[in-house]
Amino acid sequence: MTVTLEVRDGVGTIRLDRPPMNALDVATQDRLRELAEEASRRDDVRAVVLYGGEKVFAAGADIKEMQAMDHAAMVLRSKALQDSFTAVARIPKPVVAAVTGYALGGGCELALCADFRIAGDNAKLGQPEILLGLIPGAGGTQRLARLVGPAKAKDLIFTGRHVRADEALTMGLVDRVVPAAEVYEQAHAWAAALAKGPALALRAAKEAVDAGLETDIDTGLTIERTWFAGLFATEDRERGMRSFVEEGPGKAKFL
Repeated sequence: MTVTLEVRDGVGTIRLDRPPMNALDVATQDRLRELAEEASRRDDVRAVVLYGGEKVFAAGADIKEMQAMDHAAMVLRSKALQDSFTAVARIPKPVVAAVTGYALGGGCELALCADFRIAGDNAKLGQPEILLGLIPGAGGTQRLARLVGPAKAKDLIFTGRHVRADEALTMGLVDRVVPAAEVYEQAHAWAAALAKGPALALRAAKEAVDAGLETDIDTGLTIERTWFAGLFATEDRERGMRSFVEEGPGKAKFL
């Protein structure tokens, strides 16, 4: 399999495994969507890590495969490509990308689908599609601009340049830089800590933020208050508030 799902301590690791560079061919894209949907459904998966291994996250699309596609073929394929990445972005649980080595093109776009990005000090990220006479096609023009702002996004997309981990941190493309050997360990620890939290509230928080970013403030506030009020019907809310009153803040244990 080019992508696998392994679950430990409530954390599902979606692992890219297509040596040597984890090129994202059609089969890998489709498998990524299948496992993202599986992780979304499974109750034993409460948080997710995206990982490409110790040496590389994903160096982009399979260029040889894409070169063989004409316009008609890509018209048919491009929606499925985007749907694969959107399935990752819509996992209703905390998702962290553990980025080592190259995360270029589709690899960078996949990292953008996570809620949080931990990069190794050897990481290089970028959207080099312009160098092929193309633009990002798996969400890069949209998610990158929303994350780092339009000017920085255009810099990366227009030039196709790679940025090292320190610059990626400065521009907000990644959230933490650690030694490369510690990337997966730290990403798993971040996810495992959130896996112990209230699942419905975390889902609500993610949907409220993500959906709110796509709309106006009034609609966003409606989304927020709908989720906020709805959580008052959950056992997690009862457990959390009871623990606060009886034991003090931050001591609740959620099922």
